[in-house]
Amino acid sequence: MEKRLYDYLEITDLKDMLNKTRKLYGKKPAYKIKSEEGKYKTFTHEEVRKMVDCLGTALINLGLKGKRIAVIGENRYEWEIAYLSIVCGTGIVVPLDKSLPENELEDLIERSEIEAIFYSKKYEQAIEKIRYSEKNKLKHLIAMDLDIHSEGVYSQKELIEVGDKLIKEGNREFIDAQINAEEMSIMLFTSGTTSRSKVVALSHKNICSNLMDIGSILNVTSEDTLLSILPIHHVFECTVGFLFSLYKGAQTVFCDGLRHVVENLKEYQVSVMACVPAIYEKIFLIIRKQLEKQGKLEEILQNEEKYKDASMEEKKEIFKEIHNMLGGKIKLFISGAAALDPKIEAKYRLLGLNIVQGYGLTETSPVVAVGTNKYYKTGSIGKTVPSVEAKVVNANSEGIGELIVKGPSVMLGYYNDKKATREAVKDEWFYTGDLAKIDEEGYVYICGRKKSVIVLKNGKNIFPEEMENLVNKIEGVEESFIFGKQRTEDKNDIRINVKIVFNREIVKDAYKVETDEEIYSVLSKKIKEINQTMPRYKSIKGIILTEEPLIKTTTNKIKRQDNLDAIEKLNN
Repeated sequence: MEKRLYDYLEITDLKDMLNKTRKLYGKKPAYKIKSEEGKYKTFTHEEVRKMVDCLGTALINLGLKGKRIAVIGENRYEWEIAYLSIVCGTGIVVPLDKSLPENELEDLIERSEIEAIFYSKKYEQAIEKIRYSEKNKLKHLIAMDLDIHSEGVYSQKELIEVGDKLIKEGNREFIDAQINAEEMSIMLFTSGTTSRSKVVALSHKNICSNLMDIGSILNVTSEDTLLSILPIHHVFECTVGFLFSLYKGAQTVFCDGLRHVVENLKEYQVSVMACVPAIYEKIFLIIRKQLEKQGKLEEILQNEEKYKDASMEEKKEIFKEIHNMLGGKIKLFISGAAALDPKIEAKYRLLGLNIVQGYGLTETSPVVAVGTNKYYKTGSIGKTVPSVEAKVVNANSEGIGELIVKGPSVMLGYYNDKKATREAVKDEWFYTGDLAKIDEEGYVYICGRKKSVIVLKNGKNIFPEEMENLVNKIEGVEESFIFGKQRTEDKNDIRINVKIVFNREIVKDAYKVETDEEIYSVLSKKIKEINQTMPRYKSIKGIILTEEPLIKTTTNKIKRQDNLDAIEKLNN
């Protein structure tokens, strides 16, 4: 369990958080928004909280008190205002995944029994179509991009004006609304990497305990600027990006797209970012190319030992050009949602860029553990946050077992699924389904998903994620999928295989090959080299090459069963 390192603001619920931080940070910038013309507009924390009060008042006036209301759209301040106006006094908020196909979106709207939905222009046609289905309870459509209501669709902007007028007339229904911090206020759909998505029921207490925990161990202040980049419906971005930024009185800016991350970091002089390993790997490649261009790469590679023991401040000075390339203000990078390559993590720190790994789940609101400036180990997800306990159960001889956690951030349960809740939560301990080990100092290391483990005939366990990390380091390999294949003559004898997604142009350039046969030959050779570094039982025996991406969730996690089914279909 992590020790608290900084003073933190005690809050009981998100409404309490908005009210207390309004007094503390009211005049400070909350959002810096770039228009299509390239001009900037800033909203203060006071203005944001006023918009929330106005919109919430208008929603209650529409008869939505206690109802379920969805939000779908790109990362933008209107999405965040809508979320807060629902959850801080109106009803239950249901953030929806903007990447879902129309049929799945319709299914989630039915399952969550929502009666109103906020949406951006991109989802206009889909929502209009779903609206007329007799299977759902949808009554009110609220568009983020309309200036005035049109054909039965409300304008979010106009509703804020309506709410403002109602408040001036003395309506305090939303402002004075009491929050029950222990009841379900947020409904989140899981990614569903192995099965149909479940609905996670979260409370204000769940989220606020997590905000206080991370606020007490991460050095983030009202002087910081956070870049919002991950899908905002996902609990990682929602808690660690959006809500945490408001809790600390910081400024949020929005990424223009994955291709623009580096230029956005510089443009907005971002100091804090929470993101996934793939983005940090891309940033590192850009940094590496810049070092090559400046003729400094060889010098750094030859002097790694020399720079290793320098302080972070000294490294920032040594690699000033790199820091300036990223805006010169980077204070903290947080990596989550998947394992970050320890070598990449070490390289960032060598350059004086403070990067830590975190770990969490939708069911834990989400942060379970995270590294900090003071407490970190390369390759570890850090120690558990202050109010969360963790332990490993059913550990093997290597100390690897299922990670279970307990604390106030653990969900209320799976909505309308008592069986799944009983299986996941036992005696207040949430069974994560992730395999981990915890060292003597309390640092947690994630080894893979329990359901993903391949058990061999000799009883040995193979963790696919561990081997995929090795394969993914081969130049030209974009991603890989390790799976077990039964031998025809002995169903109990499982051989390890890999499906490799490669980049043809990079492979051709890196290995000076042309034909498919030559590409297969050179990548097979690389796999054999990996085999030589591992015990024989882990050897990869079969290879499938493709340029088609693996099947993944909208949060970029590999859907293992779907990929296995696709391979099986190909073989039959």
